[in-house]
Amino acid sequence: MASNGSTFAVLVLFSLLASSNAAGRQPAIGTTFNVLSYGAKPGSRIESTQAFVRAWAAACNFPGKARLLIPPGIYKLGETIFQGPCKSRIPITILLQGTLQAVSDASSYSGKGWISLDEVNGVVLTGGGTIDALGQNLWQYNDCKTNPDCVHLPASIYMTKVTNAKIKSIKLVNSMGFHMHITRSYLITIHSLSITAPSESPNTDGMHISQSNGVKVARSVIKTGDDCISIGQGSTNVTLNQITCGPGHGISVGSLGKRPNEGDVAGLIVSNCTLVGTTNGIRIKTYAASDPSRASGMLFKDIIMNNVRNPIIIDQNYGSNAQKPSQVKISDVIYQNIRGTSLTPVAVDLSCSSTVPCQNVRFHNINLQFIGNQKITSACTNAKVGYSGLQIPPPC
Repeated sequence: MASNGSTFAVLVLFSLLASSNAAGRQPAIGTTFNVLSYGAKPGSRIESTQAFVRAWAAACNFPGKARLLIPPGIYKLGETIFQGPCKSRIPITILLQGTLQAVSDASSYSGKGWISLDEVNGVVLTGGGTIDALGQNLWQYNDCKTNPDCVHLPASIYMTKVTNAKIKSIKLVNSMGFHMHITRSYLITIHSLSITAPSESPNTDGMHISQSNGVKVARSVIKTGDDCISIGQGSTNVTLNQITCGPGHGISVGSLGKRPNEGDVAGLIVSNCTLVGTTNGIRIKTYAASDPSRASGMLFKDIIMNNVRNPIIIDQNYGSNAQKPSQVKISDVIYQNIRGTSLTPVAVDLSCSSTVPCQNVRFHNINLQFIGNQKITSACTNAKVGYSGLQIPPPC
């Protein structure tokens, strides 16, 4: 026969189990919202767009810790918007284990993104999965090389008004337009990404950042047909670290000044990066005949150039034959510990505005060797430049 103590223990256990069962009628903290439970069809030609939107809405409206699970498999998606704001103060985790493939119909996309995060405060995108936009099916419709007013194809990931986000350990392949476009966002951390598209693919920037503050990108490999990373107008306090870039057009600030009343760029740090076979290295580009704005407080340090064309370039006559000079004021720029090989004899080319010359541009320990028989040189126009340490090519 059980003792009174044992009986009491059993009663307490039953009481706890009953309480647990009662609580189980409500979603528990750490609830997983599986897209399969909302009708997603992996391995099917049937779109799973609405299933993903329903699963996100459920996770977004849950007041506790939520995880959106995308299990292994291939999911076909059209334009998909993960809309905020969400109820929980705890970031939602999107665990991407499968592969997302885009619908290859340009008319299916009304906005700037294929997969969009809009007004979300707190999100983590991770899981080792793949986002494949199948851009090769639509690149033929890109006319931006001949049409200055072209409409860009949608970005694979478009983030607007997003705060406190982390994106890590995913692969992006063959975007239609940009692979990632981050705008009007704050406190975004990105690392351990693989971004890949052919060198001839049009406007497939690895990442475009504009009107955003506090964006950090690190430990990622980017191979594209355009800029690996481009820093657009209104971007402040952006850090790029340990980026391997190439093929592509290099790491760019700009192009700036294309539209009226653009915001200033300030507080950029690019460090410990390697560029391989890119058509430009570190580039600052602004349109001629632009409205006034500023690009200042930029540090480029500890960068390796491996067979790069135009390793260091400032081009303030970008994209236009207009006779009026750019009014984007470039100042307080440091190039430090940059070494490697150049495929062009002019390894440092500073072509600044005659109206607002570049000011306080400094070079410290530059060692660039030309792959060829010509002497490696620098060219400077409308630039006030200071030098210290080793200088190859020689100063202007």
